[in-house]
Amino acid sequence: MEKHLIQPAVAAVLSSAIAFRSYKRKSLNLSGAIAGVFVMFIHLAVNYRFGAMLLVFFFTSSKFTKFGEDRKRKIDAEFKEGGQRDWIQVLFNGGIATLLVLTVWTVTGSEDKCLDSKESRMITSLIGGIIGQYCCCNGDTWSSELGILSNEEPRLITNFKPVRRGTNGGVTKAGLLAAAAAGTVIGLTFVVLGFFTTKCTSDVTVKQLFVIPLSALAGVCGSVIDSLLGATLQFSGFCSVRKKVVGKPGPTVKRISGLTVLDNNAVNLVSILLTTAITSFTFLYIF
Repeated sequence: MEKHLIQPAVAAVLSSAIAFRSYKRKSLNLSGAIAGVFVMFIHLAVNYRFGAMLLVFFFTSSKFTKFGEDRKRKIDAEFKEGGQRDWIQVLFNGGIATLLVLTVWTVTGSEDKCLDSKESRMITSLIGGIIGQYCCCNGDTWSSELGILSNEEPRLITNFKPVRRGTNGGVTKAGLLAAAAAGTVIGLTFVVLGFFTTKCTSDVTVKQLFVIPLSALAGVCGSVIDSLLGATLQFSGFCSVRKKVVGKPGPTVKRISGLTVLDNNAVNLVSILLTTAITSFTFLYIF
């Protein structure tokens, strides 16, 4: 097989196998699995580092989504067995990065590049955006899935008053620490693989290490933006019948916070767009 066909072939096999496995394990439903093949294939076919960040996000988030399911079932009104994600969630969490990955491909092909604004401001900005997207997604998921299990009482991010578990915009120290750790894992993945896939000058190689703390900050940034949007533009109320926090108003629902402007998917998309933009510009300045 010709060299330029090997990577797309590997991408096709891996993305199909992972999507099928995830469907069988109920991490994705059928539409999510189909969308997942598309997103994973593009990432892996263009650049293994991009694919690795996507897979680290997907596997760790899926694992933590299933962690403590019995307790989450009692709290979360929209609990799904296995945390199944559909095509909308897949594209909302990976769509922006996929467009950025395709843009990188049109400029550099599958050649892996160092972060170096002196060589290419455009590539540095695009890669920064891709990293920012997955730090945001991973940070938000880890924060939500682990924070809700914390024994600490959550507080609404806008006024720091105690709120019920599952309230949109409720934060805990454990959740914010989880977001930082989630971003760090994405940054580590990018940096460590880069030692084997890129050829940078010594000074540029050292600067790549700044990706790790910046990724931690991006994870926290994404989680905080998501919480701010959730506390203000996403409705939260307590249902006296179900005894759970719900996301829609009703006759048996007492409002806790937020307006009925955005749903959860829209909140995720806006927070991803903002974090991606912030990270992209930050990388231009740092690198």
